[in-house]
Amino acid sequence: MSSRRKFLGQVASSLGTLALPGTVAGANDRIRLGIIGYGARGADLAIEATACPHTEIAGVCDIYSAQRDRALQRFPDCKIYADHRLLLEDNSIDAVLIATPQHLHAEHFIGAVLAGRHVYQEKTMAFTVDEAKRMRDAWLPVRGKQVVQIGHQSCSSGHAIDAANFLRNGNLGRITAINAAMYRNTPHGRPQWSRPVYPDMTPENIFWDRFLGSTPEMPFNANRYMNWRLFWDYSGGNVHESMSHQVAFWSKALGLQIPFAVTMTGGVYLWKDGREVPDTMSVSMEQPEELLFTWTSGFGNSNPGITEHVLGTDGSIFRTPLQIRYSPEKMNRPQAETLAGPTATPPRAHMQNFLDCIRSGKEPNCPFEIGYKVSIACRMAIESYLQRRTVYWNSEKEEIV
Repeated sequence: MSSRRKFLGQVASSLGTLALPGTVAGANDRIRLGIIGYGARGADLAIEATACPHTEIAGVCDIYSAQRDRALQRFPDCKIYADHRLLLEDNSIDAVLIATPQHLHAEHFIGAVLAGRHVYQEKTMAFTVDEAKRMRDAWLPVRGKQVVQIGHQSCSSGHAIDAANFLRNGNLGRITAINAAMYRNTPHGRPQWSRPVYPDMTPENIFWDRFLGSTPEMPFNANRYMNWRLFWDYSGGNVHESMSHQVAFWSKALGLQIPFAVTMTGGVYLWKDGREVPDTMSVSMEQPEELLFTWTSGFGNSNPGITEHVLGTDGSIFRTPLQIRYSPEKMNRPQAETLAGPTATPPRAHMQNFLDCIRSGKEPNCPFEIGYKVSIACRMAIESYLQRRTVYWNSEKEEIV
């Protein structure tokens, strides 16, 4: 069967699989949660989780003392840890929310899965191909027993339902291109992602070795700790921060596979502040489904913002954070009308879906497989940029060449 025919079959089979939150049996079962990484994102996840019924934060781990203190102020009854391995020894914890820097995802994910916990893993799931494989090796034996939700929240959005409805009955015809963009801007003198380093960020208050993980050893550096998103050792840049979300949404909607070729270009054109990851970039992903997925991004202008266009012979889907709509190609569907997606996204939909699936045993809206494919696509883009060439995916050896 050709990749194109597989693609059409996958689109058909993926429609209607989105789970709505809060409707499962056993919804009164209380879930005790542990958090690994209580920075800005970890704190947000804690708020989301505790706003869902019948949950509690039982433990919080962070390598920075100020973050541990902040967690204890908000959740005075929880246990506090500086080492995630100690948190995972608490057998009363049912599930773990992981919101650490990307280079630590594999270590924390594998530890949590082997400890028998359900896992909500923030994006991008895996930092490298090798780590993605090791995470898969840990997950496969417990597949169907322990829930893994990857933090691509749009997979639980009303837009996901609307996209599935738009794609029914071949309304787009043959899809050959997806064009996505993510642009933002900041005031002069305020570099994107740059965060202040505070006086208490010292070796006495931060477990530096736990931050470094498997990356090269180096003396303590508070700037690298606080601004880890700017450095290749710990971050995939905006490919991991933003492209991953947009690729995940359409990977789910269309059943896309890992691209067979990826080219990324760009550079640090604007923010000359010591960062290594680019502030302006373009990625081209050639898909085995015979379509081209392009993504462009920059930190020097807020236009065109966050946009996605899915282009087919019979129609298009246009998506922004606020709306999704279908527009027919009149030459091939002269009687069809433009449609606006009507489905609202319930509050905390992605987190609630994770908790519902723990109680029901069902597959979550963004399962491990989507996280795996997206991780590989993102790593291909990064390798292309670093090597200044197109890279390819060898599906038999499962490696970038």
